[in-house]
Parts: sequence; structure tokens; C-alpha cells
Amino acid sequence: MLNYEELNELAVEAGFSRSAPLKVSTIELKKEVRDMCAVNTCNHYGKNWACPPGCGTLEECAERLKGFENGILVQTTGDVEDSMDFEGIEEAAKKHGENFNRLYEVLRERYPRMLGISAGSCSRCKECTYPDAPCRFPDKMTSSMEAYGMLVLDVCKKNDLQYYYGPTTITYTSCFLLGED
Repeated sequence: MLNYEELNELAVEAGFSRSAPLKVSTIELKKEVRDMCAVNTCNHYGKNWACPPGCGTLEECAERLKGFENGILVQTTGDVEDSMDFEGIEEAAKKHGENFNRLYEVLRERYPRMLGISAGSCSRCKECTYPDAPCRFPDKMTSSMEAYGMLVLDVCKKNDLQYYYGPTTITYTSCFLLGED
């Protein structure tokens, strides 16, 4: 049984604003979400191993989730002036990525069977090798919840974690699926 009190403390130490227990059974992988990736608003579709189509089909993503029952959702909330405050949005995204990488390393030591699923595209390398060469660090590559086909709002709701914190905030959400051996 996961110790969520301890996991929350680790999340706070890593810099996250909040965390919540995650039941993997509440996760639905939706084709509609994956289809939104193909619109390529983020400019990573087809350019990164962690993004579609490089991260695999929805069926392959679902296969990676098998064997996990529990995990933790983590969020970083930043203040923004409004929805056009790109500097504030980028600052919060950068902070969330740093928080994610810190907690990833801590949890990897405690849970050798772990799957970290982030917010946004993998950015461990300055330039991704996709599609010309294999990923340089496949054991550290992380796809986003959306790349897996998760509607983040639904995952949060089903696990009693608020998703929206007001018009002058931006929140990034990620999760860690933790295998108990």
C-alpha cells in the first residue's frame, strides 16, 4: 500500500503546489484527446519520441499502464496576469518540468517499477533524435498525459483533485504510476 502522506511530502519538497492519490483504474485513454495532438498546436507532433506518433499507439500506451494500480497526481500552479501572459505561462511550465524531474529521480530510487507521465513534451535533450535515430535516454523519456490520450480534467475529477484555480492562474498536472513489488 502506497504511503500517500509520504508521497505528498516528497511532492511538496520537489516544489509542487499540490498532489493527490491516483487510481489507475480511473484513467481512460481517448482517441479524441490523441487526435487533438495531431493538430500540432505545440509543434511537437511527429518531432519527438515522447509525442504521437513516436510514443506509440493508444493500445501501446494502454499496455504500459497495465500492472499499475496506484500512483500520484502532482500539480504546479503559477500566477498569471491573464490568459495572454505568455511569460507567466512559460515560467510555470518550466517550474513544473523542474519539479517533475526532481520528483522523478527521487521516486525512481524508491519505485524501480514506475511510469512518469508529464505535462508537455519530453525536453531532456536539446534536440530529439526522432525519427532518425533511437531515443538517447529511453529510460528517462516521459510522454505527456495528453500524448497518452488522457483528458487531464477527467483524471483530476475522478481522483478528487481540483483542476482550475481561477482566471489569474495556470496549472500543470502530471502523474507517476508506482508499482509496488
